[in-house]
Amino acid sequence: MKLTLVLTTLFLASPLVAAELPAEIPLWPNGAPGSAGKTEKELQVKNAAGDVTSVSRIHNPSLTPYLPAKDKANGCAVLVIPGGGHRVLAIAHEGYNVGEWLRDHGIAAFVLKHRLARETNSTYQIEGESLADTQRAMRLIRSRAAEWNVDPARLGVMGFSAGGELAWLVSARHDGGLADPKDAVDKQGCKPAFQALIYPGRSATILPTKDVPPVFLCAGFGDRQDISEGLAEAYIRFKKAGVPAELHMYANAGHGFGQRAANTGPHAKWLERFEEWLAGLGVLTAKKP
Repeated sequence: MKLTLVLTTLFLASPLVAAELPAEIPLWPNGAPGSAGKTEKELQVKNAAGDVTSVSRIHNPSLTPYLPAKDKANGCAVLVIPGGGHRVLAIAHEGYNVGEWLRDHGIAAFVLKHRLARETNSTYQIEGESLADTQRAMRLIRSRAAEWNVDPARLGVMGFSAGGELAWLVSARHDGGLADPKDAVDKQGCKPAFQALIYPGRSATILPTKDVPPVFLCAGFGDRQDISEGLAEAYIRFKKAGVPAELHMYANAGHGFGQRAANTGPHAKWLERFEEWLAGLGVLTAKKP
């Protein structure tokens, strides 16, 4: 009787144990520029299972790496930027879940926690600290590419909603390394090899030139007009600029579908379409010398 009770208790308790996440890596080990004196503790929201679903109050931006086994890794890597209106980060279905899927398909993924410009009392700016965190993340991954079994020439970026805005910004405002580097990381370039904009915010501000990287565009027909129609119009602008672009507009999807087990219908397979697109670009295999 006691044994049955113990086993029943353990069985009921097991779903409440939070999924173990890879260790986070700070972008700036000695503190992020512009965050001096900010000691407010990060705010995490968890579900009934104890898994973190969203975060805010980020003052020490970081990366969470999802690295495939060496015998499965293909050398391609993606910086993943969750959305959340620049107020929170929807870090589960637009971050960790995506990282797990990519890792399981041989692609290294790095989920970014960046500083948020629109949360209450924030002193940060989208094109200031948030973009700087995104650029620094690209540099950091490249600086440790050998350690993480990543080809720095095959590192791209993927952003969701507000994170899509940052993914676009780093694709448009890139460099080959800072002119006045403060450390070895700053010497690395931040231009993505490709970009994936998943129902990105402010689609009307996407004004591509011919030197931005190839783009994968994805959204739902039922999303807000500025995103669904805006992304379709952005696709045309990419085409006119001569930038290779692929657009997926899912008829029965709205905003924020991300990567969820509950997704059903064609949009549940969007990551498979993304992987096919990467294969078509040739970034899933190393270039021959």
